[in-house]
Amino acid sequence: MSRKNKKNLVLENIKLLNAGAKGVAIGRTKEGKTVMVSGAIPGDIVNVRVKKAKSKYYEGEAIEVLEKSPYRVEPKCIHFGTCGGCKWQNMSYEKQLDFKQEEVYNNIKRIGGIENFETVPILGSEEHYFYRNKMEFSFSNSRWLTQYEISSEENFGSKDALGFHIPGMWSKILDLKECFLQEDPSNQIRLAVKKYATDNGLDFFDVRNHDGFLRTLMMRQNSRGEWMVLFQLYREEKENREKLFEFLLEKFPQIKTLVYAINPKPNDSIYDLDINVYFGEGYLMEEMDGLKFKIGPKSFFQTNYKQALELYRKTLEFADLKGDEVVYDLYTGTGTIAQYVARKAKQVIGIESVQEAIDAAIEHAELNGLTNTTFYCGDMKDIFNDEFLANHPKADVLITDPPRDGMHQKVVEQILKLSPEKVVYVSCNSATQARDLALMKEHYDVIKILPVDMFPQTHHVENIALLIKK
Repeated sequence: MSRKNKKNLVLENIKLLNAGAKGVAIGRTKEGKTVMVSGAIPGDIVNVRVKKAKSKYYEGEAIEVLEKSPYRVEPKCIHFGTCGGCKWQNMSYEKQLDFKQEEVYNNIKRIGGIENFETVPILGSEEHYFYRNKMEFSFSNSRWLTQYEISSEENFGSKDALGFHIPGMWSKILDLKECFLQEDPSNQIRLAVKKYATDNGLDFFDVRNHDGFLRTLMMRQNSRGEWMVLFQLYREEKENREKLFEFLLEKFPQIKTLVYAINPKPNDSIYDLDINVYFGEGYLMEEMDGLKFKIGPKSFFQTNYKQALELYRKTLEFADLKGDEVVYDLYTGTGTIAQYVARKAKQVIGIESVQEAIDAAIEHAELNGLTNTTFYCGDMKDIFNDEFLANHPKADVLITDPPRDGMHQKVVEQILKLSPEKVVYVSCNSATQARDLALMKEHYDVIKILPVDMFPQTHHVENIALLIKK
């Protein structure tokens, strides 16, 4: 049943049956048309305001929950529903895992057209909260206001905020009171910075007029409880900066290094900025099963340390190396997987498009005393060509861990030319992974897949697939 007012089409009494891509819940109208709903979970019965109407489906948001799902739990965070970061915090963790596993299996079968593979049960995260080792927050002089605040004539004080961008509103920042993604002292540091800045009249960034002093705050930690704090400042205010930094270092002895960058650019990207070290060495050290990694302000490193370790262990288990194999590691990043498998291989060749990542991979290999790794920098579809294959030993095992878009078709074609006996495909997007596996299925059997949950309370899921040459 549906009703229409002047502005909105509302679908009534929609039973949500399943989870869909990007964390939406899926239901159907009585006529059988698919409805993709945000703001609700499978099992709910809801009224839905339609935001987009297509011939085959509707997209909308739940405006009223008529009957609550049996999978519902009480969200921990007061910002749930506004922040947008933990869309599934109102769903039991067991059910989150069920839906993630089902999504992976469905993608491999439906998009990949692949059947008869072993489905290893999803590897859940031991920590359901406080699992991230890196968080970034934005300063703004234009705090996001609730509808109550907007309509009220009360004065709610400062418009300054330190927190997350509101989804779909680039200029509005949610002022965070709490966050359950990074363990303390993350919350204490953020709240102390906000209070100090407010008490001392420091300017929060004005994104519309492109002005202000404080721009972003990033915090990283390692598994030993050591912390890095990085500030992006729109302009230099030496006295204000040093007083703020000294305040933080005195209050939080866990801060091992404090760094900053002056950023007058239109965007917040740090990768083309010079990093200044105010205190400490400018990096943290991390260890994973005896391997050492140097984590700098610009380093890519898996944000869920414990699950990343499990992911690497399972990747190595899938590769099942005997010690005499040549291994290719495509999209090697900072070479974490490459070095993880190098101790069990004859030779590892890593390829990555970002020069800073390759420099880090080479540095880490030296740090760990690995002499059997070689790293190359270049766009994967360009560098991984016939000439490369001709000038390097044939791979026995190939590991690939591409970005969300999956592998370029040229890269898949080169893998088929290289024809390794075994491929281990690690993916953060099982839909593009399934598309790539479909291109390889004439030459390779998918033996088994293992979903791995790196991000509890969200819809994201990783997947490892083992392929054996026919």
